Amino acid sequence: MHLKNNIFNIINDGKSGYSKFKKSFEIFIIVLIVLSIFEIILESYQGISIQFRPQLKIFEITIVVIFSIEYLLRLWTADLKSPLLSKISARIKFMTSPMGIIDLLAILPFYLPLLFKFDLRFLRILRVFRIFRIFKLNRHSKALNLLVSIFHEKRSEIIITLFINAIFILMASTIMYNLENAVQPEKFPNIIETFWWAVATLTTVGYGDVFPITAWGKFISGIIAILGIGLVALPTGIISAGFVEKIQEDKLKKRSNYKFCPHCGKCLLNK
Repeated sequence: MHLKNNIFNIINDGKSGYSKFKKSFEIFIIVLIVLSIFEIILESYQGISIQFRPQLKIFEITIVVIFSIEYLLRLWTADLKSPLLSKISARIKFMTSPMGIIDLLAILPFYLPLLFKFDLRFLRILRVFRIFRIFKLNRHSKALNLLVSIFHEKRSEIIITLFINAIFILMASTIMYNLENAVQPEKFPNIIETFWWAVATLTTVGYGDVFPITAWGKFISGIIAILGIGLVALPTGIISAGFVEKIQEDKLKKRSNYKFCPHCGKCLLNK
């Protein structure tokens, strides 16, 4: 039990006396995550992938083993993180939590092909899931935690703006299909295919592969492009405002943790 408590305090936000060990553990995991992502990038280079295949394979196995041990340790100590729940319930809670799922996705693509035979295309899809390892940084990064909390707090506003954008894309696709289908049936064959043009236009990307050629089509396209600037900026504005609010909250919390001299206003000491 003493060993279990020690491990829990190191890999979680445990007692302050373990801060040194916890910091070392966090740095170790962060370095592994970064190296793991770097390895995934190197594998995309065919020459490097062929020349250093054994070394990359050994490194991948080492990463998976360490991440697997970390996952099992978190699973083992989950009842200490949720003491009010039974051991089984606490472990199920960890396994179904966002970070628990991310931890599992980080190692699952390695084990599944060993247990089951998959089609080559499915194996490639599994390999894509390794990029989820980058989200493991969320546990150790204040910046990512801040981003997640902003998305959580502003989720209602973000969902509303995304819903408005979805309606506008549907309307734009429908209008443009009816205006351009007769003269460009290969580029505007149906409303769903026209979604690509609507998204590219609303986001002001405009790749130029699909564009209207009728007078009315060009006129409506210009209006949609101008309106798109404001609509696409809405979610960005909400997230930016959330960042500003969080930064101000953090500053206020830091100020509240200090006593100030009543004469000169300079900080004296921590509370």
